[in-house]
Amino acid sequence: MAMCVEDRISSFPDHILCHILSFLPIEEAVRTSIISTKWRYLFASISTIKFDGYLISGLTERNLDSFKNFVDRLLKFPDQEIDLDLENLGDILPALLFTCHSLVTLKLVAVDSEIKVPSDVCLGNLKTLQLINSEFVGDSIHRLISNCHVLEDLAFINCDFEYLREEVNIQSPSLKRLVLVLDLVEFENIDYVVVINAPNLVYFQYTDTVVKGYTLTNMKCLEKAHINIWESDSIDCETSATHLIQGLRNVRSLSLTPDEAIFLTNRLPIFHNLIEFEYDSHGFDGIETWLVEFLHCAPNLETLTLNFPDVAGTRRKVLPIEVPSCLSFHLKEIEISCFETHIIEMVSYFLDNAMVLENLIIRMKGMTVTQKTKVINQLLQLLKSSKKCLIVIL
Repeated sequence: MAMCVEDRISSFPDHILCHILSFLPIEEAVRTSIISTKWRYLFASISTIKFDGYLISGLTERNLDSFKNFVDRLLKFPDQEIDLDLENLGDILPALLFTCHSLVTLKLVAVDSEIKVPSDVCLGNLKTLQLINSEFVGDSIHRLISNCHVLEDLAFINCDFEYLREEVNIQSPSLKRLVLVLDLVEFENIDYVVVINAPNLVYFQYTDTVVKGYTLTNMKCLEKAHINIWESDSIDCETSATHLIQGLRNVRSLSLTPDEAIFLTNRLPIFHNLIEFEYDSHGFDGIETWLVEFLHCAPNLETLTLNFPDVAGTRRKVLPIEVPSCLSFHLKEIEISCFETHIIEMVSYFLDNAMVLENLIIRMKGMTVTQKTKVINQLLQLLKSSKKCLIVIL
């Protein structure tokens, strides 16, 4: 006698079923349309849609046209907020992609494919845009961003800007988070300018070779910035990099990773709002002096994190006599995330001059017990200006 199995899932409300379908690849979600009349068009109402071009690479031209029409129909639903994840679609991007008013989140992976932004682009409700491994030409970036009127989160990951006319132009009054991780070491053309005008930006991440120039304006709300750059022999890196850092003068938390001392400290602004600073770099001649000179530009700094391992051949310089005001009045915590013996002089300098220091955190990685014991004894002999300072060794 056959058992009768009750279909409990089909009794769920449509919005719950759509949420379940959103976790499936689109081709699996479409297959549920054969279950029953209730399921027939349910897949067309899911709000999170992911397509992978590799799955449709074997389609015939007729089936490919059907696929495009299917995606266009999904994008036409006026009352639906859509999160769209497109991967490896290349030249078969949906025709309505850049004019879909229902689109809220768009993640586009286009390996070695040019993103062709039409002149009538308008994404009125798009809040999150992530572009990965994509190529841009002309003024396509500016045209795209300027027609996303409520955009809050923008990311370019490993994108190719080599064929842009003159600049990467990002201007958006609504933008709050911007990530530019470009890594263009392999490309020859860095002869362009990065222009950013985002008055409500609170987070900025930038990773790239230093390019021709930077114009960063209206970053008055910037809370946190991560800057990871390295020099190029083809341009004046010191001037360009200094223009970049000048645009971040209002930031409250800054993480800086350069490969050389490419920021001219005598041209840096005063970072009145900076309370957290993390410096992560390979050693270079006079790195300690450079750091102290930078601290003179951060009078209200409270937390300092350092990581610069010793490099053979690096020459030390005598630390400046004039003490930065942040050491005298505000600096409460210093963390040295990769302690090596060459930094003991700088530690001594900090303990001598940090009047209100509360915590000195030292992380010893890769040291033997004997080496650690020797370093600890050295640290215990150092004088401390702050009576409240606690030395923590990890």
